[in-house]
Amino acid sequence: MSTITFSSAAVLPVRPATRLRLTARGRRVVLSVAALPLAVGIAFAALSGGSAMASGEQAATASFATVTVMPGDTLWSIAEGIAPEADPREVIGDITRLNLLRGGELQIGQELAIPAQYSE
Repeated sequence: MSTITFSSAAVLPVRPATRLRLTARGRRVVLSVAALPLAVGIAFAALSGGSAMASGEQAATASFATVTVMPGDTLWSIAEGIAPEADPREVIGDITRLNLLRGGELQIGQELAIPAQYSE
């Protein structure tokens, strides 16, 4: 068996931990440095946000034809009904994107907006 011995030179003396002390001036400096990005962001938003038009003269209005989902309706049957000459998969994709549908689930009585190219 072997033994391990420690000499006093191998042990380092422990120094007491010193606390960081901030004066009132130091706290103000740290606070202002931390708040600087927020102030820059607010200034940028205030300067660049003034270009919105409130008059609505150039606002385009979109009107959509709608279809009410009846019992037994599926996206496939609705797509075939509104655009019999088009590929139903493309029509379903357009309806899904326009109405923000997830998973193709429909509720009875739900109003579905029909894309303009199929409602004419």
